[in-house]
Amino acid sequence: MAGQMKAAVLAGIEKIEIRQVAMPEVTAGTVLIKVLACGVCGSDIRIFHNGHKRVSYPAITGHEIAGEVVAVGPGVDRFRVGDQVSLGADVPCGECEWCQNGLGNCCQQNYAIGHQFPGGFAEYCLLGPMTVRYGPVRRIPAGVDVEQAALAEPLACCINGLERVAFAPGRSVVIIGAGPIGMMLAQAARAFGSPLIVLCDVDERRLEMARLAGATYYLNTAANDITTAVLDITNGRGADAVFTACPSPEAQEDALRIVGTRGAVNFFGGLPGPARPIQLLSNVVHYKEITVTGSHGSTPRQHALAVDLIAGGRVDLSGMITHRFVLDEIRRAFQVVEERAGLKVMVKPNG
Repeated sequence: MAGQMKAAVLAGIEKIEIRQVAMPEVTAGTVLIKVLACGVCGSDIRIFHNGHKRVSYPAITGHEIAGEVVAVGPGVDRFRVGDQVSLGADVPCGECEWCQNGLGNCCQQNYAIGHQFPGGFAEYCLLGPMTVRYGPVRRIPAGVDVEQAALAEPLACCINGLERVAFAPGRSVVIIGAGPIGMMLAQAARAFGSPLIVLCDVDERRLEMARLAGATYYLNTAANDITTAVLDITNGRGADAVFTACPSPEAQEDALRIVGTRGAVNFFGGLPGPARPIQLLSNVVHYKEITVTGSHGSTPRQHALAVDLIAGGRVDLSGMITHRFVLDEIRRAFQVVEERAGLKVMVKPNG
């Protein structure tokens, strides 16, 4: 595969350039994929504007990837040329205690595609031996759309969030933030057996776009007091599980007010560095016996489950894909995400 390929190269803060770069060549234990779809994540935007300690320039970012295997190196027997695969982001090192216990997203090495390893904003992406051996690389079942398969990566993160609150069928859910992650949390919660899902946002336009998520209620928190509304919807009980799918300290504080006795709060969306510390009344945790937890990334097992949920039709993400761009339009793709003009934005490096 010697030659060149087109890539969107991040050369520095807010410097992304379309370049011809060397085509990766397979060696022992590696797999080369042709990128068919790569979703734009909010973290890609943050890396573009602020950099990241795990990203060294020049870099190829993008981690919501689906593609086709075009070459395999010696010693690879899990994949064959022609296989279509979905990739997760977090790559276990395979050696530390966390990875050996199935918790690779907590690995202290913290390897990830689109961070230390080249990502999907390029025509081709080389999967190194660590990714091939331990990573979240799942063959896409026949008939599954590759764009939906690319979104198995964020869906897997939602599954991690649900597992962190020990979610069980019959539990009520409130999700604060009706963007793509909030919508995926709603669909995953429904697939996991929630009979009552409240999806909240301050933006009515966002709530309208989110109606395909299948929530029970859509709550505009700019026009309604979230505590009063949730207590009314739940007959005074509060929610069994609350997720903050937005980077807001106010949302995190609201979550602690609306969670019910023996319920759980998941701080899914991290806060930006300049955000103020939240106020947490410990007596709320004490007397209501609530669990407060966070979640970050996902494991290969959760990524495989995400692919299976999509393949089985239990989660349908097709309606969330609102924009598609070729690689030359990467800046416009980023702009659409930043302007919240749509939901999921796909980059198609090979047209």
